[in-house]
Amino acid sequence: MAGQSRPFSAFEFMIAWRYLRARRVEGGVSVMTWISLIGITLGVAALIITLAVRAGFRAEFVDTILGANPHVTVYSAPTEVVEGSGVYSRIIRDYDERAKRIAAIPGVTDAAPIVKGQVMATFDDRNNVGQVFGIRLQDLEKIPGVAHSDEAIGSLENFDQGIAIGAGMARDLGIGLGDKLRLLSPEGAKTAFGTSPRVSAYTVTYIFSAGRYDIDQTRIYMPFKEAQSYFNREGGADEIDVSVTDPENVDDWTPQLMEAGGEGTMLWSWRDSSGSFLKALTMEDNVMFIILSVLVLIASMNITSGLIMLVKNKGRDIGILRTMGLTEGSILRVFFLCGAFTGIIGTFAGLILGVVFSLNVQHIIDGLNALNGGDVWDASVRGIYELPAKLQVMDIVKSVGLSLGLSFIVTIFPARRAARLNPVEALRYE
Repeated sequence: MAGQSRPFSAFEFMIAWRYLRARRVEGGVSVMTWISLIGITLGVAALIITLAVRAGFRAEFVDTILGANPHVTVYSAPTEVVEGSGVYSRIIRDYDERAKRIAAIPGVTDAAPIVKGQVMATFDDRNNVGQVFGIRLQDLEKIPGVAHSDEAIGSLENFDQGIAIGAGMARDLGIGLGDKLRLLSPEGAKTAFGTSPRVSAYTVTYIFSAGRYDIDQTRIYMPFKEAQSYFNREGGADEIDVSVTDPENVDDWTPQLMEAGGEGTMLWSWRDSSGSFLKALTMEDNVMFIILSVLVLIASMNITSGLIMLVKNKGRDIGILRTMGLTEGSILRVFFLCGAFTGIIGTFAGLILGVVFSLNVQHIIDGLNALNGGDVWDASVRGIYELPAKLQVMDIVKSVGLSLGLSFIVTIFPARRAARLNPVEALRYE
């Protein structure tokens, strides 16, 4: 007998699927089903797309930071240069020895002495502010965002005879390979009348794009020895830039770096400079997930409305099925399956739509740019040049699980109502 059948038998699936295909006179039920289906599809797709874009933005942001910046900067606390003079300096005199000790630490891939300074860069009648990094060629070749730039122009082979500049600066100044860029620094020659600005011209031998707008607009690399002379750092360096094998866990190297750096050593990692922004991104990710989860819930609630209408229209059928021997449990499962089918189909349609959109997000942005005639994605504000998307299995699982869970939960109430319908009352007016 039907009353003795096991739960979710084939006939329960058959009845549920038959009810979902509403007849023309019951068009209202069909319309509500379609509304629920489309709502869940769009809600799940929006959730997946948002999570993918947020994950891609974070990954690209971190990659561009680590691609052209040190994982840890080692520098010295201010020390008195001349006793009683009140003049303090952070210059590292024993930079070679410190760099060798740091490079010997397991997990450290590079330790490069650096001379840093700000300059005014001029070419023809155009000016720009630049940040100079004095670095050795062998150390520059280990910076992936610079040495292995996909959009690089020129070669690092001639770096010792000139300078390397970012693509953004080259574009703004209208300068190309072989042109001479004039650099003006307030830290010039010291005379009896004070310090006079220093102006020097350098040949541009290499133009790179590190993938970050701010770096490409301001970064200048100069040979280490030349930078020492230009910024009055003879025999010294401003800092030692360190790279490690696992930058995500860069804090694990802190004790060893402090020991290798010696007395007065201070550290500044990429997490110290960008940690607040990454925490803000994480907080925004959580907030966006909650907001979009509410949208999925609202779409799921349409299932409840549709099922309530379906139960009302199928009152006579429920009465007949009950008199034929179907239990309350069977009726509950039939109408639960009606709502579950809508949730499952909508969820997986949203999954497909979200994945396809995420994989082609840059093409979509390019299309919007073509329609608008402008930049939808402003690199000067976002810092990176493209809107990336990164699909993560956990994000997809969370999105699908949330949608299915909500769809199943909101289905229970109207399904129980159908199961508790008195067959006598249902057939009284038929």
